[in-house]
Amino acid sequence: MTGWDITPSGVESILSLVGLAADDLSKDVKGYGESVQDAALSAGTISGPYCGTAPEGPVGAAVANFVSDTEGRIAFMAARIKKTMDGTVKATTEYVEGDLTMAARAQREASKVPTPAELRAVAHPTNHNGEK
Repeated sequence: MTGWDITPSGVESILSLVGLAADDLSKDVKGYGESVQDAALSAGTISGPYCGTAPEGPVGAAVANFVSDTEGRIAFMAARIKKTMDGTVKATTEYVEGDLTMAARAQREASKVPTPAELRAVAHPTNHNGEK
């Protein structure tokens, strides 16, 4: 197993930055939606004079099709960001809980009565060559 060095406070710091970026992205997407709607309404038409609401022209229809084609990608992007952040929190929590479990196990092992082999090892220590 490779060694992991996860610092929960570092993960929290990065997730905070990702959250801020996601909030900015959300505002941009909202602004995008409003701008696209304004563009579709302002695109005009190739028809002649009209009374009442302007008919939708080809540019407005193209803009509406573009929005329709891209809204799924934008929703996917938002869902992917949320899922990644949630997964990171869960993985970090599991890592910390695993560390606590291993530490508790090590403490339990350290508090056990020494085995006969451990007692012999202390009574008759060996040097670095394995000789007594």
